[in-house]
Amino acid sequence: MPDSKVIIVTGASSGFGNLAARALARHGHTVYAGMRETAGRNAGKVEELRRLSEAESIDVRGIEMDVQNQESVDAAIARISGEQQRVDVVVHNAGHMVLGPAEAYTTEQLAELYDINVLSTQRVNRAVLPLLRRQGSGHLVWIGSSSTRGGHPPFLAPYFAAKAGMDALAESYAAELIKFGIDTTIVVPGAYPTGTNHFLHASPPGDPARAAEYDEAYGRLREEMAQRLEDIFPAGRGVEEVADVIVRVVGRPAGDRPYRVHIDPSRDGSEVVSVVYDRIRENFYHRIGIAELLSTNPSL
Repeated sequence: MPDSKVIIVTGASSGFGNLAARALARHGHTVYAGMRETAGRNAGKVEELRRLSEAESIDVRGIEMDVQNQESVDAAIARISGEQQRVDVVVHNAGHMVLGPAEAYTTEQLAELYDINVLSTQRVNRAVLPLLRRQGSGHLVWIGSSSTRGGHPPFLAPYFAAKAGMDALAESYAAELIKFGIDTTIVVPGAYPTGTNHFLHASPPGDPARAAEYDEAYGRLREEMAQRLEDIFPAGRGVEEVADVIVRVVGRPAGDRPYRVHIDPSRDGSEVVSVVYDRIRENFYHRIGIAELLSTNPSL
């Protein structure tokens, strides 16, 4: 297929990443679904993708990629570039959530969450960007969160802080890579209370005694957080639409890919804030004479 791309999706064992990997492959792309422990707990996920590829005559492959380990990332990128001689798209999807009072999380936990949600993208970029820059083409797709600028609720603070850090990193990379022919898209999903394992696998605080001090005042509210988010979620919407958005932006021609795309059924306000935020950024770039570093297609 002439428009087929070689795509890497990180954190693709479940959730947005797994759905995106399958959807992209169904649209004719060669997709490497990065995940850790492919010979252990995720061996079944790799086998599922192999069977799917065989049954539907598509090409989606599980590959060992622990985004918290530079050697693992380097090995995965080397294998992909060796097999395909190129990489066209990287979907930065790997991430992890927490649920509990911010005070009860240790500093080590916050550092770990930052490592998963932010430093992981840096490991992948350092491995893959030399190849993309030599090619003079490529597309980084960052899976952000509406919490960065929307009406985010409490008890998810370490996760929200990490996603905001990733968003800021993506913005700077966009300007630093555009002259190499590498496009950037920040996909901004809202809170999907079902269809992913985000809340199911959310890490509890490392200091349970400190967390218990919040129980009397906040315990019930905290326990109901996922249900409260589900209560405002409109019927007929599902996580598959995030994968559909990723497919759409990847399919756009080089130079015509949107800089930021929101997909937020609950409408927490992040899209409104981003319009203003991105306009301020664009105006500032014009004022200091670097408008050439801006995407020509800011939104979709």
